[in-house]
Amino acid sequence: MNKMTTKEEETAENEIAAKDPFYGDAPIPEDRLERYNKGTRIKTKKIRDRKLKGTLDLTEKKYGSAVKQAARYELLLTEEPGFLETEEGEESWMIDQQSIVKEADIASANKHFQLKLEEFGPYRIDYTRNGRHLLIGGKRGHVAAFDWMTKRLTCEMNVMESVEDIKWLHTENMFAVAQRKWLYIYDNQGIEIHCMKRLNDTLRLDFLPYHFLLTTTNRHGYLQYTDISTGNIVSTINTKGGRLNVMCHNPHNAVVLLGHHNGSISMWSPNQKEPLVRMLCHKTAIRSMAVEKRGNYLATAGQDRKMKIFDLRMYKPLHSYQLSTGPSNLCFSQRNLLAATSNNVVEIYNDPCIQVQERPYLVHKMKLPAEDIAFCPYEDVLGVGAADGFVSLLVPGAGEPNYDAFEANPNRSKQQRREWEVKALLEKIQPEMISLDPFMLSKVDHVTAERLRKDREEILGYVPDKPAFAPRHKKKGRSKSGHVEKRKKKVKGEKLRNHIRDEMKTKREMLKKDERKAGRLPHTVTTDGSQVEPAIMKSALDRFKK
Repeated sequence: MNKMTTKEEETAENEIAAKDPFYGDAPIPEDRLERYNKGTRIKTKKIRDRKLKGTLDLTEKKYGSAVKQAARYELLLTEEPGFLETEEGEESWMIDQQSIVKEADIASANKHFQLKLEEFGPYRIDYTRNGRHLLIGGKRGHVAAFDWMTKRLTCEMNVMESVEDIKWLHTENMFAVAQRKWLYIYDNQGIEIHCMKRLNDTLRLDFLPYHFLLTTTNRHGYLQYTDISTGNIVSTINTKGGRLNVMCHNPHNAVVLLGHHNGSISMWSPNQKEPLVRMLCHKTAIRSMAVEKRGNYLATAGQDRKMKIFDLRMYKPLHSYQLSTGPSNLCFSQRNLLAATSNNVVEIYNDPCIQVQERPYLVHKMKLPAEDIAFCPYEDVLGVGAADGFVSLLVPGAGEPNYDAFEANPNRSKQQRREWEVKALLEKIQPEMISLDPFMLSKVDHVTAERLRKDREEILGYVPDKPAFAPRHKKKGRSKSGHVEKRKKKVKGEKLRNHIRDEMKTKREMLKKDERKAGRLPHTVTTDGSQVEPAIMKSALDRFKK
């Protein structure tokens, strides 16, 4: 049978489309597409290179197809976020944890539990990126890691010295502990892997997952970046800000934020020794701060008993909350819920960045002051580390109901974890890419070739040799080895001829100057007394010159 041509196929499709009113893919709402779109389209009209233009067009086409598929597959996301619904005359902050546990299903009710550890507190806590494992560290040396869903203990030990902070690394197999003098790295069995003596007197830890960078601050005012994949210290910055015990990072662009005792906040990158941005947020010392996951809003708390919301796109304050006591801890959830601890009271606000909330969403009172808080990813759970142990609170609507298995899978196997780890190492972002603008890579730097050449000469200190001629690949058998060698010889011969021609021209000019100095070529004088260039004296041997 004869195959249909392209025009015949188009004609057949047009006939089918004319008969079928629902022909083709279903339309996608614009708001849904905008939700998955993460950048602007690259303009390729002014690009002259056809190969580069075709590559960029193909990349944009693939990206647009991925956005459409993600928007279409939203129908398969069966889980939806939920919040507490109250009756008339009832406020959500009046509902306590016992009432929520009583009305919740068995699986959700089991997520509320309490660990009474009164001997080694107060406790610092941290969840893994997939929300499956929990790490707790007491001030008096008690460190434990376990699967908080199944309550299966992974490891437990006492380091026999004070613990300032703890942090999971890229997987649940490694975690870092900032002890009294140095920083230690342990595996999931509690075995010491590394003792990093160059990171001394550490107060706070943070981890950048896409860069494999462990950030640390100490009591002497130093901020250090350590690449855990190679073990090298990428950068050490003297912030000149004194004791640094308030630190977080912007998940949108991986910029580290530090809070200082004079009420200011500074933003840092490992590529610069000076802060990228410095903001004066409070009149008193900063106690805590947090950045929401999109990187648009910043929440700060000071000793002036105020909690402020800032817009990081304009670096301007939006809202201010006056609390009974200054919040010592702040944390954003995946659904933009903000948790704040004021002494022994935990208050949770429902999206306080968009509009001012007159009352909190939930309130929970504890016996002793809270030391640390953290929302569990992909779960409606808030973990609170206190002086007498750990408590897991149920917060409806806090976590993202649907997770991306390629990004963070709570139910992954060992084989899937190994494959994910290898892929993450291959896709690791270099520290040089950390800046305020995360879309810096997609922009074109319009710099002239002359400027690039001068910069290269200044860096190297000499003029680099030009690269060897590489013939362009041609089709239809014109790139065989014989043809390629012929083109190379042709270009080489042309360069040699040009070089000889320039040398002969220089020699002629030098010869003329020598003859003029010797008086062989006298200057001619016109009737008005002016001198002109002498005429070239011809010789009988000039006919042999080429």
